[in-house]
Amino acid sequence: MPLQNRVTPLGEIIADPARGTLMGNRGILHDGDRELGQSRWKHKAWIACVLAFRGRRRTPMTPGRYTELFFLDEATALAAGHRPCAECRRADFNAYRAAWATAHNLDAPPSAKAMDDMLHAHRVKSRLREQVHHTRTALDIPDGAFVLVDRAPWLVWKRRLLRWSPSGYDRVGSLPGGRL
Repeated sequence: MPLQNRVTPLGEIIADPARGTLMGNRGILHDGDRELGQSRWKHKAWIACVLAFRGRRRTPMTPGRYTELFFLDEATALAAGHRPCAECRRADFNAYRAAWATAHNLDAPPSAKAMDDMLHAHRVKSRLREQVHHTRTALDIPDGAFVLVDRAPWLVWKRRLLRWSPSGYDRVGSLPGGRL
């Protein structure tokens, strides 16, 4: 039976046998039986890491160690609220910081903590344990963002929609008009 450690673009943690291309961390979310408790995060630093780094090997959901979470791809990790890891994905982290500085009109790239604090405030309603969602006019949604169509996550890519599944994008659709 697969572990409950796959993350959807909505930030939900599900059990699915499909493999991911990135690993993430939100703290220790599991118990000694390798099952998730009620918490879906323990800290604000939600990161996305490479699967292999400096020969480190881990058994997923080892008691007392952080819960390894897995993402289909970068778009899924970002949509779920994770940022590139500063250790194993340094170049991606620095590019992310630079883009953040540009987007927020900052004189210098922000610290990881500053980004984590702002990301956390915008990604979840902490007391309700819900992810924050926004609506936009379809034509204003950039490539790489996810939208919900009939409650399913779809990736916007080149004015088309790709339906997300844990094992890959399984359907192509047209970008609808109006607000999503």
